[in-house]
Amino acid sequence: RLEKRREQKATSGWEPVNYLQPVARIMTTEKIQEHITKQKPKFLMPEDRKEKKENLLLNPERTTKVLTKTSHSQGQDQALSKTTGSPTNESVEKHQGAKTLFKKFSKMNWPLDIHPLNKSLVKDNKWKKTDETQEKRRSFLQEFCKKYGGVSHPQSQLFHMVSRIYVEDKHKILYCEVPKAGCSNWKRILMVLNGLAPFAYNISHDAVHYGKHLKKLDSFDLKGIYTRLNTYTKAVFVRDPMERLVSAFRDKFEHPNSYYHPVFGKAIIKKYRPNACKEALINGSGVKFKEFVHYLLDSHRPVGMDIHWEKVSKLCYPCLINYDFVGKFETLEEDANYFLQLIGAPTELKFPNFKDRHSSDERTNAQVVRQYLKDLTRTERQLIYDFYYLDYLMFNYTTPFQ
Repeated sequence: RLEKRREQKATSGWEPVNYLQPVARIMTTEKIQEHITKQKPKFLMPEDRKEKKENLLLNPERTTKVLTKTSHSQGQDQALSKTTGSPTNESVEKHQGAKTLFKKFSKMNWPLDIHPLNKSLVKDNKWKKTDETQEKRRSFLQEFCKKYGGVSHPQSQLFHMVSRIYVEDKHKILYCEVPKAGCSNWKRILMVLNGLAPFAYNISHDAVHYGKHLKKLDSFDLKGIYTRLNTYTKAVFVRDPMERLVSAFRDKFEHPNSYYHPVFGKAIIKKYRPNACKEALINGSGVKFKEFVHYLLDSHRPVGMDIHWEKVSKLCYPCLINYDFVGKFETLEEDANYFLQLIGAPTELKFPNFKDRHSSDERTNAQVVRQYLKDLTRTERQLIYDFYYLDYLMFNYTTPFQ
């Protein structure tokens, strides 16, 4: 029981929520450092990933915690993950493999150094203001991580840390995917840069998300990962956490969805809606925003976390992987097109400005967010802010609507 409780607590890092309990409005330095420390998952060796994968079949609710390496992995790390012979030989080889891998981690300089942007390919003076904004964002994030990070090297699972990062080798780009922050159109851009499509505008949603055309950084061996982290231009695009949360809710729960309704919707309605009708319990449709928030803040969630509302600090590890470029959804087109100039993309390639899905819906903006927050109490709004506290601080977003 104790192990189960520890596991449930680790899933979200939050104690059971008491919505009537007053919440402190300012976090101390110690609390911020504690938040950052929780972003570092426990160190796992390649063999552990194999065992975790087998456990996943027995416990599918732990999908968000299981960290596996893809079948494309190459080189020494792949060799380490193979064990043969008697149980005694297996344990010896496992121990030796763990030592070898740990030595490789020990030689890495963490956090990775931030490099000056190469602006030699930018030929248009109109980007001066955008460049100044970019330098301020980079500097702000770097200073924040220096002050609160306190990390010399990551005692963490490297393949998990880079599992959301897409690779484009021709232009030497690493892009960390943050759902609901323009990621679909960014994948279209990467496909064009990779030579997989002539234009970004005519690539379908399914081709972008289910086509398996793009490579992720965790598909390479340790040398391939570390080389790219140190030599490629690393970019992350973020969004106001409250806007991103509302956008995810609208996308996944206010439209028919064959995955989120039966998997998340049914579990949310069952736990957080008293006297739910039989139809809602069967199909999982009609989840209310307040119910969704209760699920988000619950340390004993009936279903795990999902990348569409996971914190950016746990998707992209900004204090361990120093990103060269920090874009924001609020200035998406301007930032993206400037980034394309920096990496020497074809001059005719522009970032798409269309809405990927539900194009007839109004885009989620500050005004739309206010409408959703009306259904929440002041304490619930504060608890959401606390949940995304690191994202607000790291990327210098203002306090959400109170």
